[in-house]
Amino acid sequence: MKPKYIFVVGGVMSGVGKGIATASMGNILQSKGFRVTVMKIDPYLNVDAGTMNPTEHGEVFVLDSGMETDQDMGNYERFMNLTLPKENYMTNGMVYKTIIERERAMGYGGRCVDVVPDVPKEIIRRIRKAQKNAKADITLIEIGGTLGEYQGLLFLEAGRMMRLENRGDVLFVLVSYLPIPSKIGEMKTKPTQYAVRSLNAAGIQPDIIIARSERPLDKKRKEKLADHCNLREVDVVSAPDVESVYEVPVNFENDNFSGNILKKLELKPKKKDLVKWRAMVKNIKSSNKPLKIGIVGKYFGTGDFVLSDAYISVIEAVKHACFANHRNPDIHWLNSEEYEKNPKKVQELKKFAGIIVPGGFGERGIEGKIKAIEFCRKNKVPYFGLCYGMQLAVIEFARHVLSLKDAHTTEINRDTKNPVIDIMPEQKKNLADKNYGATMRLGAYPAILKKGTTAYQAYKNQVISERHRHRWEVNPEYIERLESKGLIFSGKSPDERLMEIAELPKKSHPFFLGTQFHPEFKSSPLKPHPLFREFVKAAINKK
Repeated sequence: MKPKYIFVVGGVMSGVGKGIATASMGNILQSKGFRVTVMKIDPYLNVDAGTMNPTEHGEVFVLDSGMETDQDMGNYERFMNLTLPKENYMTNGMVYKTIIERERAMGYGGRCVDVVPDVPKEIIRRIRKAQKNAKADITLIEIGGTLGEYQGLLFLEAGRMMRLENRGDVLFVLVSYLPIPSKIGEMKTKPTQYAVRSLNAAGIQPDIIIARSERPLDKKRKEKLADHCNLREVDVVSAPDVESVYEVPVNFENDNFSGNILKKLELKPKKKDLVKWRAMVKNIKSSNKPLKIGIVGKYFGTGDFVLSDAYISVIEAVKHACFANHRNPDIHWLNSEEYEKNPKKVQELKKFAGIIVPGGFGERGIEGKIKAIEFCRKNKVPYFGLCYGMQLAVIEFARHVLSLKDAHTTEINRDTKNPVIDIMPEQKKNLADKNYGATMRLGAYPAILKKGTTAYQAYKNQVISERHRHRWEVNPEYIERLESKGLIFSGKSPDERLMEIAELPKKSHPFFLGTQFHPEFKSSPLKPHPLFREFVKAAINKK
């Protein structure tokens, strides 16, 4: 069969769930027996997501290859049980960089290089390469941003050109928001009508509208959108808010969404199988007993609002583990800077079943995190540290158990007399040259686990592979002293140079463990990460 392509675009406003809708479409099309791959296009001039501020852009998701990407790549992997390659992520910066480098190398044979058609052609080349690498029957392409934004026009142009060249093999799905103003009390379709006109202005007619809103669409709203947007009513799909995003594929399939897509692409389903996913959703709905988990971090504030997207993979990994243990995650955001202003406030951690300190960079809030870690260690509150959370746990242990009062990381204090966390030797030149983009230790690396430890008990395997994103590490000069006081490095790189997991023995603490890697990147609802599972079990058993 000829490869098929589905472009997913967004209207009215950002954050309406394009990524979840795309991942859900991929999920149900997989369930019909098709080989599906999925791409994310970001309109930024950044070459990758690695240098973006999490409070503006949200989490940076890392692939096995080491590519730093948008958080939606994590949604795709979680929903579709895929390990996506770097070719499946694209930014404006990446496209322009490639074109300019090719032009400098006379790759265009000396002719004039134009924005149109050369930029769209490079975008199309990348889309076709991702499809070919995956040998995909259907390729989903999510275009980031919102219709009407100038920076997304060239991606729409690429989609228009592909549809012209591949008639019948390219669909466009618009995910748009229908507001219900509280003072009016009526669902409004006009913003979506304008979004469709913006898409029409780019030479594209949407094939399907996924109508996001607080509540389901009524027949009147469906009729209105169909009449004004040149669609049939069946092509307007209601997508109301749900308690769990993992319900979305089931809701779509209950409305025969995949049947409509396949009919438009002239494909017949090869099988029907959402059995495991439906069972998982049923389990989520029946997990009513709450488990109170605190996440101590700093990437929360965006004006007067909380930005949970900065830690989206951590949140989802907690949910996966909770649902697997028949618990409803009750997640609370704890700003570490509050513990610096008011140290007594750290006592509130007693109320929680478990505490997580996720990854991050920089000095802001670091002493508050260390106070939280000390409290968890001394009061036997289950603690899970991720990347920076492990490094800070080592610093806390060195300060208060080894009595190295000035123990620190050279990321924050280059002059500390006890640099228990130090820059990786190969990273020093990168920082000296201000070579920040895509130069950290990134992507999947193996580690060897020590038998008889919490980590080994969780994985039930001695060799593991996990994704990394860091420049600093536990200083080898302090390892012997740390271990002599009871800290166990239960996971190490194969050459034993890098400490991958640090933990306290079970006899002294129910769960106190940190990882240099990011286990949250490899968790999915059908396969919760083993370390998150063990953390949640310890939290459930907390006295």
